Amino acid sequence: MPKGKRRGNKSGAGHKSRQEVPTSDEDSLDNASIISNFSENRSVLEEGTSEEVDEQTQEEVFEEKLKEAIDGINQKSAQGRTLSLEAVSKAFVKKFIPEFIVDRRLTLTDGIERSLKKGRGAEQAAAAQLASLLCLQLGGGDEFGVNDGSGGSADQAFRDLRPVLITLANDNAATYSARAKCCMALGLCSFVSGSELQEMIELMCTLENIFWLATSSSVQASNPESATLYSAALSAWGLLLTLMAPPDVYSLMGRQLSRLVNLLDSASLDVRIAAGEAIAVATELGREHDADFTIGAKGCDNEDLIETLRGLATDSHKYRAKKDRKQQRSSFRDILHFVEDGVQPDIQVKFGQEMLALDSWCRKKQYDAFCQVLGPGMNLHLTENYLVREIFELGERVSPLNVAVYKATKLERHLMNAAAFKARTILRSKNRDKRSAAVM
Repeated sequence: MPKGKRRGNKSGAGHKSRQEVPTSDEDSLDNASIISNFSENRSVLEEGTSEEVDEQTQEEVFEEKLKEAIDGINQKSAQGRTLSLEAVSKAFVKKFIPEFIVDRRLTLTDGIERSLKKGRGAEQAAAAQLASLLCLQLGGGDEFGVNDGSGGSADQAFRDLRPVLITLANDNAATYSARAKCCMALGLCSFVSGSELQEMIELMCTLENIFWLATSSSVQASNPESATLYSAALSAWGLLLTLMAPPDVYSLMGRQLSRLVNLLDSASLDVRIAAGEAIAVATELGREHDADFTIGAKGCDNEDLIETLRGLATDSHKYRAKKDRKQQRSSFRDILHFVEDGVQPDIQVKFGQEMLALDSWCRKKQYDAFCQVLGPGMNLHLTENYLVREIFELGERVSPLNVAVYKATKLERHLMNAAAFKARTILRSKNRDKRSAAVM
């Protein structure tokens, strides 16, 4: 075919030349706007659908892995059981899921009990840790009806586990770490399950029989690792002390305070700090009953106690580690200011859009006990766990942000950035023009 004929077909009816396509700025802008708006809306919808699917998929994967871990608690391998117990504990720290747990309470309590009875060392410690987290999950679920009335609450779970926890805590053949975890579990589970006063007093006596051994320097010298057990038992005892009525604490201090003061001379930093905090809690509750309450009025020289606290708050002995000296001075400065001058702690904990005020020693002791068990999941449980929110008087749970609002905000932020970019481009173009004119 001749070249001229082929060129002539370019402007024929079947093909439009480049000159025939609309080239006005207005038409181009309208077409571009329609296309860009459509693509933006489509991308937002696709993104939202993808996020919802991803979230649902992640939830399903999480539940499947948790089911496998719960089933693994009853396997034959001791190491496998330990890993499964730890995996379930991590899941309970990471998420508040009482509805998921309530139907599996019997499986969990049976597995925990079996590990506490037949396991050794790390397995027993992991089982005791899981017992605390199980009660926290179930106790928080009671507020919105996950307790079906058949024993699904934290109270029933603790009743099932209490005897074996007490037995292991008193077992001299068990490791100190496992016994320490049992003491912590006994204190926290009793605290959240609403035990009867008589049961709580009996448990406090059990804990006393353990940590009073810390007053013997020969016992600590022969078993340096025993400090882990004594400090855990003393901390659990101090936590239960916060639940007692001020008159009962006032009476109790007449019998126990002088022995409690002796623990301030312990070789273990953890035991000294736990004893100091227990003294602060006892003093706070005693003053609620009697404003003139002093340590010296209940069988101990108040001036000697003040001097001991002041020495611990300014300790500079080089035979102690620098980190230990710093921690001890920080802790006992606050205890000294309260016992001597009545200065209450003033700590504010921010989580999300809320804030928790720790303005008393009882409240601080409770918060520290929960932190010891929940660790990095403390803020999540402060936000979502109804039991934890009730204990710290945080009121109703704050509703999470609406997902649709969040997506709209994201789109609006994108448009604002685009507008700002356009404005900067125009401004810079003008400035460049001026510079060019100035040079010329």
